[in-house]
Amino acid sequence: MLGDHTGIMSPAATSTSHTTTHSAPNPGASSSVATRGTALSLAEARTRYTSGRGYLAACTLGLPTIDTIAAMRADTEVWARGEACASRYGEVVERVRVGYADLVNVTPDRVAIGSQTSVMAGLVAASIPDGAEVVLPRGDFSSMVFPFLAQAHRGVTVRQVDLADLAVSLTPNTWLVAFSLVQSATGTIADSAVIRAAASATGTFTLCDTTQATGWMPVDASLFDATICHSYKWLGAPRGVAFFTVAESFGAQLHPINAGWYAGDDLWASCYGPAMALAPDARRFDVSPAWPAWVGAEPAIDLFRSLDMTEVRAHNTGLGNALCDGLGLPRLDQAIVSWPDDDGRDLARLTTAGLTASGRAGRARVAFHLWNDRDDVDAVLDALRHG
Repeated sequence: MLGDHTGIMSPAATSTSHTTTHSAPNPGASSSVATRGTALSLAEARTRYTSGRGYLAACTLGLPTIDTIAAMRADTEVWARGEACASRYGEVVERVRVGYADLVNVTPDRVAIGSQTSVMAGLVAASIPDGAEVVLPRGDFSSMVFPFLAQAHRGVTVRQVDLADLAVSLTPNTWLVAFSLVQSATGTIADSAVIRAAASATGTFTLCDTTQATGWMPVDASLFDATICHSYKWLGAPRGVAFFTVAESFGAQLHPINAGWYAGDDLWASCYGPAMALAPDARRFDVSPAWPAWVGAEPAIDLFRSLDMTEVRAHNTGLGNALCDGLGLPRLDQAIVSWPDDDGRDLARLTTAGLTASGRAGRARVAFHLWNDRDDVDAVLDALRHG
C-alpha cells in the first residue's frame, strides 16, 4: 500500500467584458458568470458544481459547472430547432479567446485556438530548423514528446533529461526547450523561472504546456515564447477546446501548417482558393473550432477569470499537503499527489471505496480541486488503510 465561426468578430472587437448571466444561453449570447475583477469566493464557486464528492480526477477530466451544462443543453436545443448560426458560434469563440487571454495575461491577438495539445505541439515541432536540437524533460506527457520525436527523419535531435536538470542541460545549440509546467504523472511543478533564465542565456525558445496548471494555479503565458493548454481538465471545459499562445517574435519562426479557412484574415473570404491571405496575428495558427464545445467553454473560462488563482492554489495544495501528511510523505505543495503503485492495489482500494482517482506511470494519482475538501482527504486515507 501507498507509501489530470459575414459575422465573426475580431479579437479587438470583443475585448469588452460581459456582465450578463443567462439562465438559458444561446450560441450568440454570453453566459458569463462574472466579469474579470469581480471576485468570486471559493465557497460561491463550489455552488456552481452539481457534484464532486470523492471525485479526485481533475488531472484526467474536469467537472462541468451548472452554467456549462445549461449552455450546452440550450445550444443542443437551438441546433435541433434548426436555429444554430455559424456566425454566432464564431462570436462565442472570440469571447472565449478574449477570456482565456485575460486569464493567462496575454492579449487576444496572441492566442490561437484549436482542439488538441499534440496538434499545437506538432505545429512547433514542424517549424524546427532541420538538424536543430530540442530538450525535453524525461517522462513528460506524450503529446509534448511524440511531435518532436517525429522530426528525427530530418535530423532534429531530441535530448530528454530529468526535469530537475532541464535548465542546466540547455546550450547555445538548443533551439527549443519544451516542457509541461506541471508534470502529468507526478504533479511535480517545473521551476519555470530557472528554465526561462537558462533559455534566455542560451538563446533558446521556450514552449510550455500549462494543461495541468491553468485552472488551479496562477499562470502567466506572457513569460514564455509559446504555451499550450487544453481546457478540459482543471478549467472544466468540454474536450476539444485548446489554446496556443505565442509571442510575435516566436510566431515569426513558425509555419502555419494546419492553416484552413479559420486561419484566414477574413474568414468568410477564406472559404475557397486559390489565394491564401492568413491573419497577421496568432489567428493564422487557428484550427477550425468544434463549435458546441466552445459554447460550454465560455462559462467555464469565465468562472476561473472571476477567481483569485492564488486562493485556488492554496486550497488545492492545502488538501494535497494534508494527504501527504496522512501518507507519511513529504509535503509537495501540489494539487496532484501520486505515489508508487506498480501493482495497482492502491488505485483499486480507492475505486472500491467509491472514489474516482487515476493511475499513471506505475503510480496512484489523486487531484484536489474546487469541489474537494478535507472530507475527501480523509476518504482517501480511510480507503488506503482499511481497503
